[in-house]
Amino acid sequence: MSEYTPIGLGHEATTTTALTHSGNFHVDETLGYVVLHYALAPMGDLRARILDGTSDDCLKFYRSRNPEQIQAADIVFDVGGIYDPTKGRYDHHMKNKPLRDDGTPYSAAGLLWKDYGKAAVRNLVRTQVDDATIAAIWQSIDKSLVVPIDQDDNGVAKMGKLSLADIVSACSPPWDTAELHGPEEAKRRETLGFANAATAVASHLVNTIDRVRASLKAMDRVLSSYAAAEDKRILLMDTGMPTEKVIFEHDLPVIYVVSPTGGGQWNVKAVPPERGAFGQRISLPEAWAGLDGAKLAEACGVSDAVFAHPARFICGAASWEGALTMAKRALEIDAALKQQG
Repeated sequence: MSEYTPIGLGHEATTTTALTHSGNFHVDETLGYVVLHYALAPMGDLRARILDGTSDDCLKFYRSRNPEQIQAADIVFDVGGIYDPTKGRYDHHMKNKPLRDDGTPYSAAGLLWKDYGKAAVRNLVRTQVDDATIAAIWQSIDKSLVVPIDQDDNGVAKMGKLSLADIVSACSPPWDTAELHGPEEAKRRETLGFANAATAVASHLVNTIDRVRASLKAMDRVLSSYAAAEDKRILLMDTGMPTEKVIFEHDLPVIYVVSPTGGGQWNVKAVPPERGAFGQRISLPEAWAGLDGAKLAEACGVSDAVFAHPARFICGAASWEGALTMAKRALEIDAALKQQG
């Protein structure tokens, strides 16, 4: 827990000014700006604040290398040569740069996420959640998004093509923009490029935070359903949601997941041998493969059976009772075949 209150997160009545460098931009400072936007002024206009400074809220944002402007700003990130969060300074280009506990160098985005990330998450989560959930979402985003940006920006490991870093870089104007269009137009296009990049990063952050929130909710639902299951090999869910992540992270011996689909049907889905892999821990019966309707109902003995995929990883019935019966019979058939073998 921080021993200081990051600038802008207290009860200041005045406007907070934030600044990063002008010129070429990367995902590092772009995400840094987006984090400050959602932490300090989420109702403001993210693009207008960049393009013409007209966002009417408590956050003003500048891109400059002018020493006087850097000195005057409340929060300075990715420029200035100082890391002192008590004074709102978040650069990481010094010889003794700030490091994570595992030795990974922070980027400016990582430093801002450390101080302002939870506030940003709190403002972005659309439902009431407790502090523990906010912390869990923050930690998940830190691990999956912010650490890779730290690594990429410090030359530790590349994020790769079509990564968020690559998308931000593609928003920069080409190298010969000033040569073709003049310095003023080049500067205008650079500013527009940063606004476009910030919009893309903001959209990604908003969606990712909401997906992590939903993932934590799914974990609680899956573990609750598993605890209530009579046969721990069959997970019966009352609504569709991602289950595979929870099954493997908690080492659950689930073979089949029974859950409803949007069309009122109930499916039986076989769990793969490894997370994200093809194949199944136990495939559905070979005699059902590719059948549907009356032929499937006759083969499996479930009157409302609807279909069975030829690849034997999924089948379905019109009711949860039918789908659950199909899952039980698939296990019985597998056990009988193993006894014969």
